[in-house]
Amino acid sequence: MNLRDLVYRLYARRVEGRLDHTQVPKHIGVILDGNRRWARAAGGTAEQGHKAGANKIQELLGWCSETNVEVVTLWLLSTDNLDRPENELTPLVAIVENAVRHLAADGRWRVHHVGTLDLLPAHTQTVLKEAEQATIGNEGILVNVAVGYGGRQEIADAVSSLLMDHASKGTSFEELAEIVDVDLISSHLYTRGQPDPDLVIRTSGEQRLSGFMLWQSAHSEYYFCEVFWPAFRKVDFLRALRDYAARHRRYGT
Repeated sequence: MNLRDLVYRLYARRVEGRLDHTQVPKHIGVILDGNRRWARAAGGTAEQGHKAGANKIQELLGWCSETNVEVVTLWLLSTDNLDRPENELTPLVAIVENAVRHLAADGRWRVHHVGTLDLLPAHTQTVLKEAEQATIGNEGILVNVAVGYGGRQEIADAVSSLLMDHASKGTSFEELAEIVDVDLISSHLYTRGQPDPDLVIRTSGEQRLSGFMLWQSAHSEYYFCEVFWPAFRKVDFLRALRDYAARHRRYGT
């Protein structure tokens, strides 16, 4: 171990030792950004960057487990990503599929897909369904894998689901208009039954949500990290938790 690594470990322990575990967020959303830029800076390919980013996921979940986080939502593939050229999209989808398989095979996490299945290739749909089914009895962190996900699409899907549900019950439009509220729409989101994210982390220095969990993040705290996702370290994660714990949450007031 070189001096730099030793100093880093000592600093990480110091930050962790001062972390107030009673103030740790229960649900963390993560926008895994910067894979391609990390690879470009290292002289590699976009595919190598995405693979390095996928390999970082298990580390993150290990850190979350150590700090008693209960739900993690990982944005792995957006609806916008699906418009990429086939030569870019095909390897990216394969990397996402492998990442989901590894999460399911780990045995510690419960995997849940959030996104629109119909937009995805049939083999990707199968991977997501099998991972969810295989981990349904696991007691560890609930890991939402956002694949084929877009915030606007989620809200549109929730409204469509709500309308179809009440149409099947014979509810008139007038009756539906009387009962529609925030809770009713929330009950049709991809994350229904889950707590909203307390903290949203975005790596790579970009300071925007890009449509991530638009509905659920209304009262979330945001942490924008300059580091590209494949280079995200435990100390970066701990800093995000420390920053969150230091804030006074106002819930829009």
